[in-house]
Amino acid sequence: MALKRYVTEMGMGIDVHGGDYTKAACRAVSDAIRHSSLNFFPHIDHAREDMQLQVKIGAGQPEQVDTAIVAKEFPYGNVSIQAELGGLDVIAENGTDRMVIVNAAVLVCFDE
Repeated sequence: MALKRYVTEMGMGIDVHGGDYTKAACRAVSDAIRHSSLNFFPHIDHAREDMQLQVKIGAGQPEQVDTAIVAKEFPYGNVSIQAELGGLDVIAENGTDRMVIVNAAVLVCFDE
C-alpha cells in the first residue's frame, strides 16, 4: 500500500523567552491543527485512527526538539515527526535571552 495525502496544514509556534524549541514546536503543531476540521470521515472508508500523520518541524536547532513530547499534541492518528533545520532564532539585544520561532507542516495521509 502507498500513502496518499489528503490534507496539508501549516503552523508557527514561538517561545518568546528561554529558547525552548520543544515548546515552540508544540505551539506550531497546535497552531496547524487548530485551523482544520476534518469533516470527510463519513465520506471515506477510513477512521480518524487510520490517519498517518507525517509532521515536519523546522527549528534552528532541530536536535533540541523532543519529538515524543510534540507527538502528544495530536489527539489521534499514527504520528511520525521529523525535525530539520529551519525556523528562526532572535537573540535579545543584551544577548541573555533568545526567542525561537518554529514552523510545522502536518501531512494527513491514509494507506490506499
